[in-house]
Amino acid sequence: MRRREFIAAGTVLLAAPAVRAQAPWPQGKPVRVICPWPPGAANDMLARLFAQRLQEGLGATAVVENRTGGAGLVGTNAVLQAAPDGYTFLASAFNTAVMPLVLKGATFDPQRDLEVMARTAQAPLVMVISGRRPQRTVAEVIAAAKAQPRDWNIAISSLGSAGHLATIEFNRRTGAELDMVTYRGTQPALTDLMGGSAQLLIDPSFALLPATADGKIRALGIATARRSVLAPDVPTMAEAGLPGYEFQSWYGLWAPRGTPAEIVQRVNTLMNETMRDAATVQRLTGQILEPVTETIDETKRFIASEIARATELLRSVNYQPE
Repeated sequence: MRRREFIAAGTVLLAAPAVRAQAPWPQGKPVRVICPWPPGAANDMLARLFAQRLQEGLGATAVVENRTGGAGLVGTNAVLQAAPDGYTFLASAFNTAVMPLVLKGATFDPQRDLEVMARTAQAPLVMVISGRRPQRTVAEVIAAAKAQPRDWNIAISSLGSAGHLATIEFNRRTGAELDMVTYRGTQPALTDLMGGSAQLLIDPSFALLPATADGKIRALGIATARRSVLAPDVPTMAEAGLPGYEFQSWYGLWAPRGTPAEIVQRVNTLMNETMRDAATVQRLTGQILEPVTETIDETKRFIASEIARATELLRSVNYQPE
């Protein structure tokens, strides 16, 4: 070997430790999937589906941890503070994107401080009315509410929720100016709706459509561009005279900022494959959820648009984080 070649080869050998490849992922320790909501909800179901797919598709040992509290902030903070090594993920929802707009204690930037990996599913919002009311269409509700506004209110399952934003937009678009009454969850709101002390509610389809079976509440409209396969007999809000009125609850996966791009992309690919699987589609549809398949860039653009709309709607009513 000539001297110049020897020196060059030696340089490469000396440099080799600095560019040593990372250990293969996942390997060596379990993956934690943190769900900031209680067991049994849609968030939890999708977190467990993700953990199952990590095990089946990538051979990982994956465990779901329900870290509840602070309207989702406790679990989210646990992920924000975790090492960005691909062994801690967040399985959450729409709330993650708007949390800093709603909670004083949420000081993070969801677009900067978390790595979005995928959206997994969505549930269009549905407007329902108490079965004690005679109105059968959204147009009839708007006319009656404008004529006798004191006879009407609209329930909100939680502040800052997708339903809260949709209610703000409904009032703004229709001029109905319905009084908004806040509850601690969908079930208490439904109880009052069935009893007649609340008249209307806009919330995710999976929570409301099953409750229409006995006639104590009725579905008036669904906030989608086209009629949903989840409820083909329910007219869209556009059909009711509100074109472009589209709202949904949606679910996704995030990682701590700095998680390697290769890991983020592998998770995105894995979940897109999962959400195209016929058995998964059937399972989610049975839960009144629609699977979502997107690239990471598509999800980033979607989340940015959701944050922008939420910011504008909350400012329009001078909402102050609590």
